Amino acid sequence: MEELYRPLIVSIFGNILLAILKVLVGLMYSSLALISDGIHSLSDVVTSVIGYIGVKISSKPADKTHPFGHSRFEPLFALFIGMGLFLVAYEIGKDALERIFVGYVIEVNSLMFAVVVVSILSKEAMTQYSLRVGRKLNNQILIADAYHHRSDALSSVAVLIGLLFQKLGFGYGDALAGLIVALMIGKAAVEIVLRNVHYLTGTSPPFELCEKIKKTALEVEGVIGVHDLRAHYVGPKLHVELHIEVPPHLTLKEAHDISEEVKKRIENLDEVEVAFVHVDIKGVTE
Repeated sequence: MEELYRPLIVSIFGNILLAILKVLVGLMYSSLALISDGIHSLSDVVTSVIGYIGVKISSKPADKTHPFGHSRFEPLFALFIGMGLFLVAYEIGKDALERIFVGYVIEVNSLMFAVVVVSILSKEAMTQYSLRVGRKLNNQILIADAYHHRSDALSSVAVLIGLLFQKLGFGYGDALAGLIVALMIGKAAVEIVLRNVHYLTGTSPPFELCEKIKKTALEVEGVIGVHDLRAHYVGPKLHVELHIEVPPHLTLKEAHDISEEVKKRIENLDEVEVAFVHVDIKGVTE
């Protein structure tokens, strides 16, 4: 369980340090690009705290009010992260456009470049760490948090380019970098929201995954047919219901044992949380 929380803890403390560094230097030299990038890092702190709470809740075992566990809380909290990103994108984009229209110009120095480079390297390291653990554990909160890190790293790249243009004499470089940051954050927000809306609304899995489930059932000795497969997401994992066909000469116990083996193998798939297997006698029941 510690492996699940460690990336979020690293994210919280790492982003606090980055946010303080970028905002302070941004305020010192009136750089909207650096200030907005710092706010983006600060938003990562908030979303990582939300993610930590979400992981805590979604990891709770089943109880009387949630007989299938609390896994739906995971995409719910990830959805909150995505919605929060929309607000961040709006505020940064608004400030950037105001600066472009006003024609606000700043002076760029080597300290500002150094802060951005440190940010890029740090955020990409956090991205890789959270993605690796998130994909390993199939945890949508960690994956959403990783893409938040990635958007921050990419926004820092945009800031670096914007500051470079400003240094070379392009007056709107800083503000344009801030606008690009806003667009990148907005794109990440759309992806996170759409993905987790699918999880929350019980979307069916891809065709290829359904075929994989059917194949898994047919590999069990005694299963001669599979039909009426239905599967939908409950949180980040699937609940599966299917009918298997067995020969008519089997005893009730033999048919039951086959259904239990099918259930076991399907639930061993990484994408599946629980399977419900109905037994049909070939040529007798449907």
